[in-house]
Amino acid sequence: MNQKQDNLITVLDAGSTKSIVLVAELLDGVLRYRGHGIEPSKGMRKGLIAELGPAAEAINRAALTAERVAKAGIETAIVGIGGTHVRGVNSRGGISMGSRMREITREEVRAAVDRARSVALPPDREVLHLLPQEFILDDQAGIHDPVGMVGNKLEVNLHLSTCSGGVAQSVITCANRAGLEVQDTVYEGIAAAEAVLSADERELGICMADIGSSTTELAVFFEGSIAHTAVLPIGGDHFTNDLAVGLHVTVEEAEYLKKTYGHCVVTAVPQLNEIEVGGDLAISGGQPARMVRQRFLAEILEPRARELFTMLRDNLRQGGVLEALGAGCVLTGGGATMSGLLDNAESLLRVPARIGYPVPLSRMPEELATPEFSAAIGMLLYTHRTQVRRASEEQGLKAKLKAIFAGSF
Repeated sequence: MNQKQDNLITVLDAGSTKSIVLVAELLDGVLRYRGHGIEPSKGMRKGLIAELGPAAEAINRAALTAERVAKAGIETAIVGIGGTHVRGVNSRGGISMGSRMREITREEVRAAVDRARSVALPPDREVLHLLPQEFILDDQAGIHDPVGMVGNKLEVNLHLSTCSGGVAQSVITCANRAGLEVQDTVYEGIAAAEAVLSADERELGICMADIGSSTTELAVFFEGSIAHTAVLPIGGDHFTNDLAVGLHVTVEEAEYLKKTYGHCVVTAVPQLNEIEVGGDLAISGGQPARMVRQRFLAEILEPRARELFTMLRDNLRQGGVLEALGAGCVLTGGGATMSGLLDNAESLLRVPARIGYPVPLSRMPEELATPEFSAAIGMLLYTHRTQVRRASEEQGLKAKLKAIFAGSF
């Protein structure tokens, strides 16, 4: 039987199309790939769990495959949360430490963050992340870590990423049924950003759009901190379904045609190009082959692409961050590689755009180094970074307590 190992980090990305369980080990402070399992998702609808049983079964199969490849038992996991129920809100709050100036400690930072997070949320909402944007110490703004500084008034601008408590609990219950104890939850948009964005891009201002099957998850960074998060109700499946309806083919064949011949810019496709539709009886539902103009596919796909980026632009404008994209826009996720999508992004957002590929882990198979695995890889990186930060804080607290007790004798 596989032995459980304490230095393993396991993440679960249960999407509309597939469920991914990815395992890495922490060796001398470096993350190294150990194994993964991928199974077609069951019991999912529009990115949400509709049937617990089939969904849990798919996750369990993915976990068993990951265990077999990793040659280690998996009992716990970090779970990704996504979907249109995820929303971001900005808040500000702080504390006053009296008339005398004092050194800022972690306790004061936590107190300021707690004051800022005390915004009125609907009863069904849960906080996924508390993400400080900047601290303000005695009216001096732009501080990222005030610990050790001196002042008497500490404020913080905070971004709260929230989700539906019921939906999050369904994902946790599903993971539990699959034999995984949930250690933590991570917003998949923030996780994907962890895998594809550089420090310079975060500083200059960047919008990361993770285009999944059913939704597109956004995370905007400016001056090194998160500025805006949101989820749009359009994903890669909407493009596929449009083709299926327009061409009168099965969804399976529409997906094949989209990936092979699809383009989101009509004028980029030669007028005389023709393609065969319905030739493969296995995926065409038994329809006879016929020829259609390749441009016809683009005439279906381009309006949906423009709808997506118009919605994205309006969302950024409403969030007050449209003018903050100094480094442009990064598209990742399984739907990001559609031909012509970058052109639409640049045309409507009026900023440069690129496809985001995840940072590869040591020993990771080449098949995982694609945009569709950005969220899963990002969850590993995000978990590792937060663990390192917590360990550093605990070490600092231990050293401080040791100094206090040493001074008492």
